[in-house]
Amino acid sequence: MANIVYVPLDERPCNYKYPQQLSKMTDLNMVVPPYDVLGKKKTPADYQRLLNWLEDVAAEANYLIISIDMLVYGGIVPSRMHNITTEKCLNRLRILSQLKETYPKLKIYAYDLIMRTPAYNNSDEEPDYYEIHGLDIFKLGWLTDKKDQDMLDSEEEEQLQRIKQRLPIDVKEDYLNRRTTNAQVTNSVIDLVDQNIIDYLIIPLDDNAEYGFTSIEQRQLMHDIDRRNLLDVVNVYPGADDIGCTLFSRVFCDVKQHQPEVFLRYSSTHGPFMIPKYEDRSLGESIKSHMTAAGGVIVFDEKENDFILMVNASPTGPESMAAADTPLEKRHHDYFTESNIREFAMAIKHYLGKNKHVALADVAFGNGGDHSLLQLLTKQSILHQLIAYAGWNTNGNTMGTVIAHAIIATYYQTQDTHNRQEQHDRSFFYARLIEDWGYQSIVRKRISEKLPDLGVTVRDLGEEYCNIVQLVGEALDQFLHDTLQSMSPYNIHITNVDLPWKRMFEVSFDIELEE
Repeated sequence: MANIVYVPLDERPCNYKYPQQLSKMTDLNMVVPPYDVLGKKKTPADYQRLLNWLEDVAAEANYLIISIDMLVYGGIVPSRMHNITTEKCLNRLRILSQLKETYPKLKIYAYDLIMRTPAYNNSDEEPDYYEIHGLDIFKLGWLTDKKDQDMLDSEEEEQLQRIKQRLPIDVKEDYLNRRTTNAQVTNSVIDLVDQNIIDYLIIPLDDNAEYGFTSIEQRQLMHDIDRRNLLDVVNVYPGADDIGCTLFSRVFCDVKQHQPEVFLRYSSTHGPFMIPKYEDRSLGESIKSHMTAAGGVIVFDEKENDFILMVNASPTGPESMAAADTPLEKRHHDYFTESNIREFAMAIKHYLGKNKHVALADVAFGNGGDHSLLQLLTKQSILHQLIAYAGWNTNGNTMGTVIAHAIIATYYQTQDTHNRQEQHDRSFFYARLIEDWGYQSIVRKRISEKLPDLGVTVRDLGEEYCNIVQLVGEALDQFLHDTLQSMSPYNIHITNVDLPWKRMFEVSFDIELEE
């Protein structure tokens, strides 16, 4: 049995719990840091405790899956806010070289985010000045990138100059200096790949766009990676909170010497060519990166494959792509003319009838599953037959999760599985439906609409936190009763409901299944 040490991006469930839940479906053993070591939101992890723990557990490890952002900065949010010197950051990286020297057979799979540049004024996960200057910082990157590529027209040039004059010097320097430090860390991480210290590296593009600071850094990195002939061991693509699952899947495939073959099917003809919201490339190209990183290969054979990935794709681009909780009457008309979920559902039913393993990547909307499609699959009594499902947050978040789950689940379909592994598999499946459909698409909006009367906001639940957690738990129980329970072969129980970071964006809970 392989032992895997996992250092997550932060303490939220998507990073801390999801990979552990995937590991419990397998015969691989995963070890994670104590929860209280990992910090909380803007409070960085306790570096020395994390380092001590890592040194203690490395001796028994076959694989190390590690977030560079956690190791160097203390988490994803601290990576956007820190004032750590470049020298100190690079010094923290040295533990990887030391571990490889001490344990030469240890395989190190790492991920290191390019710092995001959100297109809004909001300091919830950014420095305080982002509340006022966030959109200008985004536009500064967007227009600078276009100018660097000789794509700026005269009107945009004037806009760029106005933004430069408007942004306070201290704000601009703080932001750009941090980006420079983080970029230097990433360059050093690539050096570690070149030196065979890191065996595989993913550089995720967190909430990125077609142009901007992320785009500038990405091009520079890709040129360097290509020149060094590292394209087979460094992957750069949109993602963030999903990468822990992806790298666990890659480790799983390496241990099992397994390369699953996957056939893709889309709900929309235009879907694979559309650029999803928060990303910089077409959906079809993004999926290739997710599949390659997770250990799978795309095939064009709907009869002979390990599983079929049904992709509920947006028929429109990022400007018109709707959120999952957007009312029907406010959605772009392409959702009703250029996407056919009737035919898509029929195809799912057809493949299931042929005893094919079917996974559903639900990325037609941002931040939640497609209620119309999911209720249609429920009505036809086929939703529970899916091998895997995800529909949360960004396209990258969904893809990384559902592909990893499907790869693991289908492998064990051909093995003698233990009941314990099967229950963990189905627990994760139902958790995705409850969170991605029930919470993100339905419950979150309903409860958020009540917050002004309680005197709190979606970003800060304040003294109403416990009350709102109770409301969320009751609403999720009701959703489970109304939509999933009657068709499930299990009695499903939701326990330990929580709202991480005391905001409405994400939810945490556990699932218990009874035959």
